[in-house]
Amino acid sequence: MKKSNLWSLRLGFSGKESDKIEKLGLEKFLKHSYDSKFDTQLPAFLNDDPKTLLELKELRESIKTADSEEKKKILKKEVYSTIEFKKWWISKMRNDEFPLRENMVCFWHNHFVSTSPKVKVTYWTYQHNMILRENAFGNFKELTKQIVKSNAMVKYLDNVDNKKGKYNENLSRELLELFTIGIGNYSEGDIKEGAKALAGLNYGDEGAVYRKNLEDNSDKTYFGKTGNWKADDLVDIIFEQKNIPYFITRKILKWFIYNNPSEELVKYYGDYFRKMKFEIEPLLTKIFTEEYKKETSGTKIKDPLVYILQLLDELNIEDLDETIVLYFLKQQGMDLYNQINVKGWDGGNSWLTSQIYLQRNNTSDLLCSGRSITRKVVNTMTSDTEKPKTELEKIDVKIDFDSNGNNKTIITELSNRLLFKVNDSMQKDMENLLKYDFDPKEEHANFAVIRLFNYITKLPEYQLI
Repeated sequence: MKKSNLWSLRLGFSGKESDKIEKLGLEKFLKHSYDSKFDTQLPAFLNDDPKTLLELKELRESIKTADSEEKKKILKKEVYSTIEFKKWWISKMRNDEFPLRENMVCFWHNHFVSTSPKVKVTYWTYQHNMILRENAFGNFKELTKQIVKSNAMVKYLDNVDNKKGKYNENLSRELLELFTIGIGNYSEGDIKEGAKALAGLNYGDEGAVYRKNLEDNSDKTYFGKTGNWKADDLVDIIFEQKNIPYFITRKILKWFIYNNPSEELVKYYGDYFRKMKFEIEPLLTKIFTEEYKKETSGTKIKDPLVYILQLLDELNIEDLDETIVLYFLKQQGMDLYNQINVKGWDGGNSWLTSQIYLQRNNTSDLLCSGRSITRKVVNTMTSDTEKPKTELEKIDVKIDFDSNGNNKTIITELSNRLLFKVNDSMQKDMENLLKYDFDPKEEHANFAVIRLFNYITKLPEYQLI
């Protein structure tokens, strides 16, 4: 695999940025990625959704008095908003000129987990997503402060139940265990004192706020420091601890480059991160530019998002409903804003179980044959008693290849784009599929090359980058 293709897949979700990486060089490509603009306008699907506490209260009151049909409509609207939110995000991943920001948003969303089914208010989930987008390359400490004080996180980790004299430790615990420093670097006492500091942090219109009658204003001792600490104070104290940088640098290395990063690399980049006062942009630049110089292909399993978006890109499937992507991700266990628990997706080997591998192969078969992986209702009913029929939607597929080449040059072209290594057995199989007398200018040449591509997508080597 060409290095530019490898890093296009790692920094984005497909190989389509490969030419930009080659043309600009990696450092300029990164700079463009960091400087990329993003839309802050409220998406249209949220226009009618409740956004303020008053609007939420009014909606809940209306549900109490609504009949069953009206309740169904309200529930359907909630489900619609959640799906549209996910499709809106997938569209950004697919269409942004420099998708590294969206890849970082996805990384942070799996770090600061907050799921739609638990939060329920789509506007709060959207706010959470926008905090991640705005701070994707910013300061880790400041990002942590904002997330802790988001309505989505307060709801997801039950801090609404955390009150003076009746403490809930969920947010306090996960702030240490999963968001910042990791197990073994804090005490149970720190969790208890942290819960007191977070008591009374409750929903607000634009973010969580302390409620005076619920907060605890006593002195708390946190990592040996005593004072009337609140949410921001906790984060400041955590970021003074010796082991703070390593938990996150390990996760960044795992997300982008290695299934199992070495402790030596984790410490090396972690020490630099501390030196940079937890600024994410210089850390990413150092990691990507230094690892780019090494031979690191085949060290990371593609997650389902990269797998499906690369497939769509290679087959030039452009005019499609993002529901296809959502369906595949859910099937593969990577449902956006719906991780199975607060730890998020494990990644690594968990992305290549026998079931996931089979699902990937089936998906490739369908798409390469010009069929969607989701069904549509077909209006073929002849009587009121018949159930509506469904069928797989047909889609146009086309793969890019050099029509002036021959079978071997085209095999090499696809191999360089898609595989980190090719052995003699694979080469022989590919030449049996695309034989020596293959004519790339022939009318049905595209179908033959797609058959070759379909074979490649099923190789174990294709699952790695």
